[in-house]
Amino acid sequence: MDLEKHPAAPAPAAPAAPAGLRASDADRDRIASILADALAEGRLTADEHSERLDSLYAVKTVGELEVLVRDLPVPGTTPQVPAAGAGYAVGPAAGAAVDTVVAVCSSSARKGRWRPGAHTRAVSVMGDISIDLTEAVFEQQVTEINVTCVLGNVEVLVPENVTLRGYGSGVLGNFEVRGEGRGESDPQAPVVIVRGFALLGNIEARPKLGARLVNLALKLQKRPKG
Repeated sequence: MDLEKHPAAPAPAAPAAPAGLRASDADRDRIASILADALAEGRLTADEHSERLDSLYAVKTVGELEVLVRDLPVPGTTPQVPAAGAGYAVGPAAGAAVDTVVAVCSSSARKGRWRPGAHTRAVSVMGDISIDLTEAVFEQQVTEINVTCVLGNVEVLVPENVTLRGYGSGVLGNFEVRGEGRGESDPQAPVVIVRGFALLGNIEARPKLGARLVNLALKLQKRPKG
C-alpha cells in the first residue's frame, strides 16, 4: 500500500437546523452519537441513556432532539475526559478534523482504497460497523480510532505489518485488540491506536493475515522532509 502525505483541511461546521424542522435520520444519528459518548464518559447512567434513546425515536423535530443533549458537551469542545488507558474512549484535541462513522439500528462500513484521517470516531448503537484499513492509504504515521459501542458490534481490520495498540474496556460487553506488540510489525509502518468502550456490545480489532503494507521503508525515504 502507499503512504502519501497531504495537509488535512479542517471540516467545515454544519449550519444549525431550525428547531421546528422535522428531524431527519442524520439528525437522530448525530444525537445518538452524543448520547453514546456521554454514556462512555460516565455523564449518563445506563438507565438515563436508555430513557433518552427511547425518546430519540419518539420525538419529531430538531428542537425536541436538542433537548435530549442540552446538558451534554457538544462535539468539538474540550470537556473533561478520562486519561488515556483508563478504559474509556479519549477524543482528539479541539479543532482537529475527525472522520465520523455512525450506525444506529443499521450498518456502516469504511473499506477499500480510502484515506483515513488521523482521528476517526465510530459510534454503534444497536448497529454494526466495519472499519477495514487493509487497503487504506495512510497519510500520517499515527491513526487513532475512538469507538463507542452500545448493543452493537464494531470490527477494525488492519494490515498485518502495522503496529496495533488498544486501550479500552467493556461493561457486560467485550473490548478486544489482537496482535499487539507482534515482532513482525514493521517499525516504520503506521501505528493504529484503537480506544473503545463497549456496553452490551463487542469491539474487536485485529490484523488481517496476508494483508500487508508493502515497500514501506522505500516509500518513507522518498517522502519530503519537514
